[in-house]
Amino acid sequence: MKRTLYSKFIMAYILLGVLGTVLIATLGSSLIQNHILEDTGAALYKEAISLASYQANTDYSDSEDVEAAYNQLKTLSAFQDSRILILNPSGQPLIDTSKAYSSEAQKAIKNFDPAIMGSDSYITGTFHGYFKEDMVSTLVPITKNLSTKGYVSIHLPMTVIIDQKESVLGPVYIVFTILLLCSLLILALFSHSVYQPLKKITAGANEYAAGNLDYNIPVTTNDEMGYLADTLNYMSGELSKSGEYQHKFVANVSHDFRSPLTSIKGFVEAIMDGTIPPEMQDRYLKIVVDETERLEKLTQSLLTLDKLDSKGRPLHMKDFDINRTIKNTVATFEAICRKKMITIELHLESETLMVHADMEQIQQVLYNLIDNAIKFSSDNSIIKAETSERHGTVFVSVKDSGVGIPKEKQHKIWDRFYKIDSSRGKDRKGTGLGLSIVREIIAAHNQNINVISTEGVGTEFIFTLEKSKGTG
Repeated sequence: MKRTLYSKFIMAYILLGVLGTVLIATLGSSLIQNHILEDTGAALYKEAISLASYQANTDYSDSEDVEAAYNQLKTLSAFQDSRILILNPSGQPLIDTSKAYSSEAQKAIKNFDPAIMGSDSYITGTFHGYFKEDMVSTLVPITKNLSTKGYVSIHLPMTVIIDQKESVLGPVYIVFTILLLCSLLILALFSHSVYQPLKKITAGANEYAAGNLDYNIPVTTNDEMGYLADTLNYMSGELSKSGEYQHKFVANVSHDFRSPLTSIKGFVEAIMDGTIPPEMQDRYLKIVVDETERLEKLTQSLLTLDKLDSKGRPLHMKDFDINRTIKNTVATFEAICRKKMITIELHLESETLMVHADMEQIQQVLYNLIDNAIKFSSDNSIIKAETSERHGTVFVSVKDSGVGIPKEKQHKIWDRFYKIDSSRGKDRKGTGLGLSIVREIIAAHNQNINVISTEGVGTEFIFTLEKSKGTG
């Protein structure tokens, strides 16, 4: 997220405040005023109808009746804060509650028109110029025996309407201001909990893109942003480890390839230039063959790991007899076992034990484990291969009585190219990839493998397999 986005939020907030204020001051004010005007006009009209009915029996030719009517209307006018006029049919005021009572005739309202109301219950204006300010006015005829005796006209200053409108707008402005302040708090909360952390996360992502995988995003909140920052920090750590592993991997591969290639080159050149006499060439050519086999084995192991890593070698699951597979794998080591006087004892549960797995890959697991056991066992020793079944799971064990693995190094044996003690020379032809391949294959089967080892006593590898559903 760029900083301009936050600026857009600020601008939107300011625009909301200005637009809201303008709308309340214009449209809102107009709507409120019209509503109050409608209610007031309807109330004045209703009151005028009531007065016209009451005044129908008043004799306006009798000054005493007119004065009595004036006093009554004066009191009502003061109570309503309005002005009440009684007009004769020609528009001459007989009573005006805003003036003192006088029996003398007043001037008729100029251009008086009883039809000025039309179909409306009220009008606004100066009422034919009679008033100096705008008024809300209503006009109702006083009738008796189907003849018009005069008119009742009630008037309320527009200032009263405006004052009522302002009294309503005041709380509206207060509520709107409170809403603006609440939205400002929400904006501040958004900035603190979303924008600022996201800004730091963006900066961290840019650092990672630039190759600085050691950068740590400083967001520690216990929310989604904190979780995202932790995830990215973890990702950068894993990428950093991956980079270190890649450098180490290349260095190990280079070293493991360089050593046999240097030997091969040196021996071949020595044979070619006559440094090694003909009678000794067979001996050194055998070394060249051994080193070539070592290179071939290393290459094959790397290809196997690459297939496992890239998921390029899918599992071909099927039911097969793990006991027979163990016997066949052990048979391939017969020559080397005879040479080292090593005995492989088989402790197999039942005649057959069916499992559901990729037989080819499990054969490789068995080959690597037995090869390791032979490699680290002394002459005239015993290696045990065992199978057992518990609760629908098959356990396969390969146990030797060799040198064992130091406790502090047991967690490292699964690392690629790791060799427990290369200085001893016992594993000169090893690649350090065998156990890595074993772990990858077992993990691909969603099974487990464990090691139990005591230095100077021996090592046992135990892995699990799914028992075939077709067996009892």
